[in-house]
Parts: sequence; C-alpha cells; structure tokens
Amino acid sequence: MSTERTEVQVRPGVEGDLVSLTGLYNHYVRETAFTFDTEIFTPEERRPWLLSHPVDGPHRLMVAVTPDSQEILGYATSSPYRAKPAYATSVETTVYVSPHAGRRGVGTLLYEALFEALSGEDLHRAYAGIAQPNEASARLHERFGFRYVGTYREVGRKFGRYWDVAWYEKPL
Repeated sequence: MSTERTEVQVRPGVEGDLVSLTGLYNHYVRETAFTFDTEIFTPEERRPWLLSHPVDGPHRLMVAVTPDSQEILGYATSSPYRAKPAYATSVETTVYVSPHAGRRGVGTLLYEALFEALSGEDLHRAYAGIAQPNEASARLHERFGFRYVGTYREVGRKFGRYWDVAWYEKPL
C-alpha cells in the first residue's frame, strides 16, 4: 500500500478538473446511495459547486491525482454546514474516491491534506453525514477523530427505498 500511496499527489482543485470531478460524482449519483442527488450533473451545472471551494478559506476542495497523467483518483471538500451566520465556524466534510482507486489510501491522503489546509482557519467543528451502510467511510472518519453523534432514520429516499444517515463530528 505504501508504494501505491506514493504514486498519488494531492492538490487544490481547479477549474480544469471540473469535467473529471463531475464524472466521478455522477458515478456515485447513478450507482450508490452515498449521495442523495438522484439526477446526474453536467459540468456546467457543477461549476457553482467548484467555484464555492476556493484555494483558501474554510471551504476547500482537494483532489488526489496521479503525478504523470493528473488523472483524478478522488476528492475531499469542506463546505458550509448551514447557511445561517452562526454556523460559520462549522463545516461539513466529505470524500469521494474513484471506484478503481479504492483501498489505496487515497481517502486518507485527501483528508490529511484537507485538515492540514484547514488548520489555520477560524473553524470549531467538522461534521460528516454518512449514508448507511458504509463501514469504510465510518472507519476513515473515526481514524481522523470524528465521533458518532447520532443517526437520522430513513431521511433520504433513493432507488425506491429509504436510507439512514449517521452523523459524525470532529473538533477543529
């Protein structure tokens, strides 16, 4: 695993990544209940999302790429937790890894880079909602100091059934 991890670079996401990032996210929209979006996106529809994650500040987008081809292997974000001003020091984090890049430590590298980038920001808590079941995501978040705080039961409907979301929090 360590050999494969060295073949991955993590950097801030840029506009040139938009098509690949959209394709990766659309895989999760089409194939999983890990996101509750139900319709795929065009890159233009995803552009506001990408632009809401600048290279500095509390709302970041980090991408994992292969050094040679710059193929995107995954991404992690910190986004506003809620829109109201009192939530400004809280972020919601998420990570998506390309299906062919799983079990290579990509998620770990992404979260290491994301939390390092956030370390100087005026943030108090990070939250993560994990659609159930998803043991791999729960393990990743727990390794980074997230603690389980509760479950919203049957909060989302996708693929003709209801899904639970387990919520985790981490002090920053």
